[in-house]
Amino acid sequence: MKVLITGGAGFIGSTIASRCADAGIDVVILDNLVTGRFEFAQRFPFYRGDIADDALLDTIFAEHPDIEATVHCAALIVVGDSVTSPVQYYDNNVSKALMLVSSLLRNGCRRLLFSSSAAVYAADHGGCVDERSIIAPQSPYARSKAHFESMLADIVAATNLSAVSLRYFNPVGTDPELRSGLQSAHPTHALGKLFEAHSTGTPFAVAGTDWPTRDGSGLRDYVHVWDLADAHIRALERFDRITADSTRTTVVNLGSGRGTTVWELVRAFEEVLGHDVVVRTSSRRPGDTAGAYASKTLAAQLLGWVPSRTLEAGIEDTSRWLAVRESRLSWSTFTARNP
Repeated sequence: MKVLITGGAGFIGSTIASRCADAGIDVVILDNLVTGRFEFAQRFPFYRGDIADDALLDTIFAEHPDIEATVHCAALIVVGDSVTSPVQYYDNNVSKALMLVSSLLRNGCRRLLFSSSAAVYAADHGGCVDERSIIAPQSPYARSKAHFESMLADIVAATNLSAVSLRYFNPVGTDPELRSGLQSAHPTHALGKLFEAHSTGTPFAVAGTDWPTRDGSGLRDYVHVWDLADAHIRALERFDRITADSTRTTVVNLGSGRGTTVWELVRAFEEVLGHDVVVRTSSRRPGDTAGAYASKTLAAQLLGWVPSRTLEAGIEDTSRWLAVRESRLSWSTFTARNP
């Protein structure tokens, strides 16, 4: 099998690419390198460009006519940025993604695995959500994911495209072999901020202490990114079986099934690293929610997938990656050179 991974030079996309390679699946990567890293993509046939570039997509499929499926990971993902720059998020995550689907249909690629988000849920209570839970996204980022899912459902119903939408919860950790990891020096998610606070000696901010959770801090479901990548392998291998009886997009949650509050995350971090963290509290951030954790039932039924790695393993793996990150990234400007 050969797959196209859009956004394959990013954190999650590159991890999926490595997991595919380990499973004997050939990979082609398309990434514009706005946030992705060439170092993560250089092991594979790589095309630098935009998912909305029709001519480039036609070239990719002409040069790789044996591509059987597309894993669409290319997206803008920072909730706070989406609140201040909604046009950019709707353009990239909805409009350009729709143009990508048009290119896939034109080139006869009828299998699409979409990287969606648990942010689409009405996560206002800190409880468990399954695939039938209420959809009520609270930020432009989350709404862009929900909008694209809705469009996919309509397109699947009217064309020969089949689609599986994997709703990620909160990825942590890295490729166990450290082939790629978090590329940003200033990550925006909680674990990244904890590492940044630890390395700089600055306080870590707990944003919001009045959420309806067991300790008042926000709650998240942290799933190891290698488990997440494994779920993609299972979805690709079972794709036709999963979508055979569906005229709509098949939706599957990918989470650990365990909710962790921010205060609990801090304690886990301190235990794994053996260092205390200075903490301060702050107000809620725009677009934040109380959070939720995943029901794993459908993922087990459809994919045969049960996550095996813990939050603590994710923290330890992230620490290992950060120790080698500077040596793995050249920080040089890449000049586009397609195969």
